[in-house]
Amino acid sequence: MDTAAAPLTFRDANEADVDALVALIESAYRGESSRAGWTTEADLLEGQRTDPEGVREVIGAPGSRLLAVERDGAVVACCQLERRGGNAYFGMFAVSPGLQGAGLGRAVMAEAERLVREEWGAAEMHMTVISLREDLIAWYERRGYRRTGRMSPFPYGDERFGIPQRDDLRFELLTKPLV
Repeated sequence: MDTAAAPLTFRDANEADVDALVALIESAYRGESSRAGWTTEADLLEGQRTDPEGVREVIGAPGSRLLAVERDGAVVACCQLERRGGNAYFGMFAVSPGLQGAGLGRAVMAEAERLVREEWGAAEMHMTVISLREDLIAWYERRGYRRTGRMSPFPYGDERFGIPQRDDLRFELLTKPLV
């Protein structure tokens, strides 16, 4: 990460952040803007990744928080954290495409893991990733996450999650011990 860059500020997202968060998440995963970074799903899915209602649901859900990450007053990254028993779920992770590859994602993930371990006492972090995303899964594995081989179906027919461009999409559960 560029040591001359302004420091990051981590805070819980609120209603005033919804539009900026939707734009960030969409830019990181969908359409041509997502191709500036390496996390794009544009070849697998078209349409939206999320919408204002979905972001509001995460912000307002009990046992959930949406972490907004700012630099110089602009939201540059985010992630969802959700309590699931003695573990935590990590999702809705997005880093501005132009800032990917500089350590920002690694910093967000480290802070998310610290928060759920220290504030919730979570023993393990869970996430689901489209199983075809080998580069992304490898990135998570380098950060201590392990593939479980446990798959769940992609929500075909629910355009809130995008319009699949393939018929073989599914999610794999990745886990990381936090204690």
